[in-house]
Amino acid sequence: MQTITNTATRYGWATIVLHWLIGIIFIGQFMLGFVMVRTQSQRTAFELIQLHKSLGFLLLGLVILRIAWRLGNPAPLLPSSVGALERRSAPLAHLALYVFQLALPLSGWVLVSVSTLEIPSMPFNLFVMPNLPLPESDAAESFWASAHWYLAYAGIGLVALHVCAALRHHFLLRDSVLTRMITPSSAGE
Repeated sequence: MQTITNTATRYGWATIVLHWLIGIIFIGQFMLGFVMVRTQSQRTAFELIQLHKSLGFLLLGLVILRIAWRLGNPAPLLPSSVGALERRSAPLAHLALYVFQLALPLSGWVLVSVSTLEIPSMPFNLFVMPNLPLPESDAAESFWASAHWYLAYAGIGLVALHVCAALRHHFLLRDSVLTRMITPSSAGE
C-alpha cells in the first residue's frame, strides 16, 4: 500500500504531487510570462496577466505548503552511489529552488502592489487579493519589474539544472533518485 508520507528510501504521494504540480506551474508561469509581454492585443495581454497573477498566488501557496510539508517529512536518504560533493550540494540546490519559488511570486505581488496603475489582482476571479502595504511609484514599479524578470530567468535556469541532474541520475548513474519522485513509497519501506 502506498503512503502519503516519505520513507527512508522514497517520497510519499503528498511530496510527489506537490513537486510535479509546482514544477508544472513554475515552468508554465515562465512560458505565460514570456507570451503575455509579447502579445499585441491589449485585451488578450490583460487576460494573460490576470491569469499569470492568479497562478502566481496559487504557486506561492503551494510552495509554502510544500516547504511546511518538507519540514515535517524529511527527504529520503540519497543512494549510496551519490558522492560526497553531491551530498553536500544537493540540499543547497534544493534550498535555492525553494528560495526562487518563493521570491518569484512575492516579487510579482510587490510589483502589482507598487504599480501606479492600481489594477486589482483577482485570483481566478474569486476575490480581490489586497496589495502589500507599499508606496506606489513608477521607479518602484520599474525596479520590481526588472527584479521579477531577472528572478524568472535565474529560476528557470535552476529548474533546468535540476532537470539535468535528475536525468543524469536516471540515465548515466542509473540510481533511484528520479524514480523515487515518480513512484510513491509503500507502507513498510
